[in-house]
Amino acid sequence: MAEQEQKQQERQELLEIYKLHAELADHMSQRREGANRLYVSLLVGLLLFAGTVQRFGTSDSADGISADAVLIWTGILSVGLSVSWCFVLTSYRKVNACKFIILQDLERCLAYAFFTKEDLQFKDMKHNPYWKRSIRAATLPWFSIALFILVLLFGVFR
Repeated sequence: MAEQEQKQQERQELLEIYKLHAELADHMSQRREGANRLYVSLLVGLLLFAGTVQRFGTSDSADGISADAVLIWTGILSVGLSVSWCFVLTSYRKVNACKFIILQDLERCLAYAFFTKEDLQFKDMKHNPYWKRSIRAATLPWFSIALFILVLLFGVFR
């Protein structure tokens, strides 16, 4: 009887570890979305700033910075932010992938393998909505790099 109680206690502990790990994986996904919003906001703000300077110009004083210089520095800063964004997304993707590997490993000891079965279902689908979303999220930083390289080149060759 004591052995059966010990197995039940171990199973309960395993379930609690599983719940905690699933919650941590969800928090990691939320943090990634927060990072995406931060980078998008910063880059849109820089683009609006550069557009405003181009539209309305800069100070007319002799020591004022030129609109072309603003474009150049905006382009440099924005490309740097976009590259940083790529690294952040890659890091979050790797951490989340490891978390789901661990979750699937824990599921081998549980009665129902939720994430493993979900993963199999998505692999069987022709049009995986999560795959499309992750591809869009991964291409957005590259799109911003291309956009701000154009801004930079416009400032240099104008």
